[in-house]
Amino acid sequence: MTASTPAGPPAPHVLRDYALLADGHRGALVGPRGDIGWMCAPRWDSDAVFAALIGGDGWYGVTPARPFVWGGYYEPGSLVWRSRWTTTDGITECREALAHPGDPHRAVVLRRVLAVDGDAHLDVRLEAAAEFGTAPMRALRRDEDGTWTARAGDLHLRLSGCPDAQAGPAGLHSVLRVAAGASQDLVLEVSDRPLPAPEPAGRLWRATETAWAEQVPEPDGVLAGRDARHACAVLTGLTGPSGGTVAAATTSLPERAEQGRNYDYRYVWIRDQAYIGQAAARVGPHPLLQDSLRFVTARLLDDGPRLAPAYSATGAPVPDPRTLDLPGYPGGFDVVGNRVNHQFQLDVFGECLLLLAAGARHDLLDTDGWRAVRIAADAVAARHTEKDAGIWELHPDRWAHSRLTCAAGLRAVATAPQPASGRGRAARWEALADRLVASVDADCLHPSGRWQRSPTDPGVDAALLLPAVRGALPADDPRTRATLDAVLTDLARDHYCYRFRHDRQPLQDAEGAFLLCGFLVALAHHQQGDGIEAVRWFERNRAACGPPGLYAEEFDVAQRQLRGNLPQAFVHALLLETAAALAPAR
Repeated sequence: MTASTPAGPPAPHVLRDYALLADGHRGALVGPRGDIGWMCAPRWDSDAVFAALIGGDGWYGVTPARPFVWGGYYEPGSLVWRSRWTTTDGITECREALAHPGDPHRAVVLRRVLAVDGDAHLDVRLEAAAEFGTAPMRALRRDEDGTWTARAGDLHLRLSGCPDAQAGPAGLHSVLRVAAGASQDLVLEVSDRPLPAPEPAGRLWRATETAWAEQVPEPDGVLAGRDARHACAVLTGLTGPSGGTVAAATTSLPERAEQGRNYDYRYVWIRDQAYIGQAAARVGPHPLLQDSLRFVTARLLDDGPRLAPAYSATGAPVPDPRTLDLPGYPGGFDVVGNRVNHQFQLDVFGECLLLLAAGARHDLLDTDGWRAVRIAADAVAARHTEKDAGIWELHPDRWAHSRLTCAAGLRAVATAPQPASGRGRAARWEALADRLVASVDADCLHPSGRWQRSPTDPGVDAALLLPAVRGALPADDPRTRATLDAVLTDLARDHYCYRFRHDRQPLQDAEGAFLLCGFLVALAHHQQGDGIEAVRWFERNRAACGPPGLYAEEFDVAQRQLRGNLPQAFVHALLLETAAALAPAR
């Protein structure tokens, strides 16, 4: 049983307990006490206005004033979350969302308190602090209509629905009472521009409900339909107007306590974008496929062979990393920006080709799309002999996965429906794919018959399952089967999979199981015709989440805890793809 939230920033929760609110422009994390301890505004990569998650000031809580136990659920096909608290004298719910479709300059946090059984008594606290907690609320003022306005740094704030709140040195506090069967709307607006006239809460809720219903239809013919649709909702919430999907809503959440592996994932990785588009293509010409095509095509047309591995959600370069003077989430430290902006990753060109081929199969490529195909294929031809950082963003090497992924992409576009003017290129693309596979066979074929990581690293790597799944070489090729066998022997434990061995210590001591790799093993078993084992892997990894059904990058198997930034977009993408691939009808 949990007591109400005391004054002061809330303590962080384990990651599995957080729910995500998102509107395409930014996201917020809601804890089980109704505490929003993380939100950046106005954009994904802006400074946080609620930074309590990583040790800063700034949070917004709506918490029962009586002892309670917690639960919650998402309304189907949306990121409308319902916190549900059973207290010592009744049941209270709080319906929560970011108003959708989002405004690029104004975040609108909707919270509707419902006294389900008995009167509701809640403690409401708003202590916004811009610039990662260094710029607290100021100029607090109560207007004649009962709304409160304030400033925090350069941001404008307005809270409606708490006319009786009291202003304090850090923000606003109110004791909210809602009669049994009644409801009360709270609307918080955060903007980098002067705020427009307030909109009625009912109108904002209706627009939000309509937007989610239109954007996230129920997918047909998939395994675990509820979770597959929820994956679509999460990915939709992380996707902005440019079509770019941020890798995660957060920064600095550690992958391993006190190990220094803390990163800022509030940017769009081209590889992840390709995974998302290919997953969406499995369930039809889903809007997520069209978004992915739009973002990746634009980046290829702009940057050509110098395509970066990642961009901001608007297509701008990713800033260099810098640390913040904050305590951090327990076990980690704070960082914004990412060193990926200085890397070359060859495999992203292969992933672009795979995505564009999926678009061609759905007749979604226009003239610019086919130009992007030629740019990516030419980049592979020009740069495949260079060392790159690879899928795991390590030291430059001749990574087998990178070259094999490019071979898969070339084969995919060569066999996709071609415009009449481009049919002569297909044979050249196939020939280049053959040369790439031959080059990997020459320097990355392990004596046991499997693929090894690079010419200098004979280890097993779970990422090497993916090129065969994508068609770089046939399922019955001996190297395909040998690689799967090696991954199962060396990297799999209890139907979870690790990326690779860091050293001689036990796998689970180096890092958590990688959920992306667990779904890759499921797809690899499916490709081999082993449907039962594929479903076992799918179900095991599908269960690696908390009540809100969100996945992080890694899963600590021993402690059953999520590790890393939240939610991790590529895990939701691979869940969706695997759910579609394993469905009996397919």
